[in-house]
Amino acid sequence: MNITRPLHEFISEFRTSLDNNTFAKLSLGNYQGKEENLKNIYVKKTLIKKEEKLSFTYRYKTRDIVKNYTFEEAVQLVDVFLQGDFFIATLFALSFELQFEILKNNKITLKKKTVELKGIPAPEHDKAKKRLIQSGDKAYLTELNITDQQGNVYKNAQDKYRQINHYVELLSPLLKEIPAGKPLRVVDMGSGKGYLTFALYDYLKNVLQLDTSVTGVEYRPDLVELCNEIAQNAGFGNLDFKEGSIEDYDSAGTDVLIALHACDTATDDAIYKGITAGSELIVVAPCCHKQVRREIEKNKTINDLSFLTRHGIFLERQAEMVTDGIRALILEYFGYKTKVFEFISDAHTPKNVMIVGTKDARNSIDKNAVLKKIKEAKEYFGIGYHHLEKISGI
Repeated sequence: MNITRPLHEFISEFRTSLDNNTFAKLSLGNYQGKEENLKNIYVKKTLIKKEEKLSFTYRYKTRDIVKNYTFEEAVQLVDVFLQGDFFIATLFALSFELQFEILKNNKITLKKKTVELKGIPAPEHDKAKKRLIQSGDKAYLTELNITDQQGNVYKNAQDKYRQINHYVELLSPLLKEIPAGKPLRVVDMGSGKGYLTFALYDYLKNVLQLDTSVTGVEYRPDLVELCNEIAQNAGFGNLDFKEGSIEDYDSAGTDVLIALHACDTATDDAIYKGITAGSELIVVAPCCHKQVRREIEKNKTINDLSFLTRHGIFLERQAEMVTDGIRALILEYFGYKTKVFEFISDAHTPKNVMIVGTKDARNSIDKNAVLKKIKEAKEYFGIGYHHLEKISGI
């Protein structure tokens, strides 16, 4: 299969359409690559901080991901994609359409036809974003001091408003993968003032129209009282808040367990509550990693990374990665498929790690191999015990 010449012509036309401002859009299809559930990519112009870029919408089975690139980055990326990942691409320009295709017999075709577009779509502004949680007339947003009585977001609450939408956007595709057919029981461990808890209930009940109940668990009685009052005023009949610790909460019957920024071993307690409940989905965003760091500092094991960990900041980061890495392994031991990814909670906090465990009965796991990995990690880093390992009894 000689792909070089037709691919070069397609990429050349793509680049020229950008240079001449005749580019309308581009689509990539018939995906043959290795990334799970990716189907198509759609490309269009966007305007970010007054600079034109190309917006790539990656269409997956259950979610869309948008990434923005400079024109040159986009051209190079499409070039790479058409060398084995996508077998068809269509370029839409002002006066023509150009289709590149790799057929089943490995023959390459390049077809061009004349069209007459009325004009080129204007780049979409980066601020024109539809939020899953719309401000509007929502009593809970007003009582949480995010919006005024008319539903306008306060200037000093813009970050918090973006934050709760960001969380809901992250959780949305995960929630949609949970098997339907029964009421959904959600518990938010360490719910605080309830910003996310309220927004999540609103999304599940009023946007997805699910039969759901949500409970926020919080040890500060004044916040529990406040949040229950707001829930009642908002008419959220199946949302309530309970006073108590994560460790003492009875999680039986919980389908979705969430714990965002639970400090140190409280994250382990939350994960364990989800495991013992057999939750379909466990989502945690850990905060602080003191327990494992103390173990590493106490034992002072000499290994290949010692030249890094003699610096406190690197030791802290290593403790974070090791703690969360072992947490993911323990979730896998108990039959969960895990994902660990980075996100930014709002404009004033650093990047965080989110650990997601999805229950999958089809997911066969070699438990002995997982235990071996945990043991080797502990020995290498000088960790006497990991709190989640200890309380789960593995």
